[in-house]
Amino acid sequence: MTRFRLLCLAALLWSGAAFGQAFPVRPVRIVVPFPPAGAVDILARVVGQKLGDKWKQGVVVENRPGGGTVLGTDIVAKSAADGYTLLLAVTAHAVNATLVDKLPFDPVKDFATITLAATAPNILVVSPSVPANNVAELIAYAKANPGKLNFGSPGSGTAMHLSGEMFKTAAGISVVHVPYKGTQPVITALLAGEVSYTFDAGVSLAHVKAGKLRAFAVTSAKRAAIAPELPTMAEAGLPGFEAQSWYGFLAPAGTPVAVVELLSRDINETLRDPEVRARIATAALEPVGTTPAEFEQYLKADIIKWGRVVKASGAKVD
Repeated sequence: MTRFRLLCLAALLWSGAAFGQAFPVRPVRIVVPFPPAGAVDILARVVGQKLGDKWKQGVVVENRPGGGTVLGTDIVAKSAADGYTLLLAVTAHAVNATLVDKLPFDPVKDFATITLAATAPNILVVSPSVPANNVAELIAYAKANPGKLNFGSPGSGTAMHLSGEMFKTAAGISVVHVPYKGTQPVITALLAGEVSYTFDAGVSLAHVKAGKLRAFAVTSAKRAAIAPELPTMAEAGLPGFEAQSWYGFLAPAGTPVAVVELLSRDINETLRDPEVRARIATAALEPVGTTPAEFEQYLKADIIKWGRVVKASGAKVD
């Protein structure tokens, strides 16, 4: 066979293989490491529905809660690296890098970053029983009464807990952490005056609007769309304070670059859809959309930031 014929045959084989690698050609699974309902589940289902419409393929959301997101995350880490199994990770993915002693996966090396899909600020929400009207007054009262105030969270190592630890360190105050089993029990305790304040991702806003709780500031670097009237913690007197929650899509390490880029492009396109933006806004989420490289850089920086907080606070897994 002549060299020309060999080259033609190789070209035909290559084009046939490339055609066979169209993505996706079967249903895609999005693993959510939380129970149904809640912001993470809502984001996965809204984005998944739009992707399914675009791809003309099923997109299945699979809830696999457990171990502080470790169970669902490990499932994805050990799945085939073909783009058909994705993880909707959250801030806990970065926190667990330091919080959990023996993770069954590496939060960076075992995953391919796709896109940082959304963020959500935590809100400093205070019980009416606390004699303070803003962040400065809360800090002043805590300093004048060391150990008297406490703050609630859904458990040790959660974003709400670590936001509270960051606040304690930045403000130089002595307060007591009270862990609960979930966000709603924290809000219930706050309404009952059992805890002084919490850092909530938006669940409490209805109670704030009803006058039952007071919101002092948001933890994001800039003011939040869900509560634009609230100052940032930096504006309230704590420069550099930032502790927002994030939500991002990951795939198993080794997923083909072309597939990762296609996923990133299509998910980001979905996040620009007005209907999607309106629906996830009901969960207090603000859409972002990044390149895989930008998300990788963000994830690595977040692991370092939360690692410092975990070590300084001595936080342990409940």
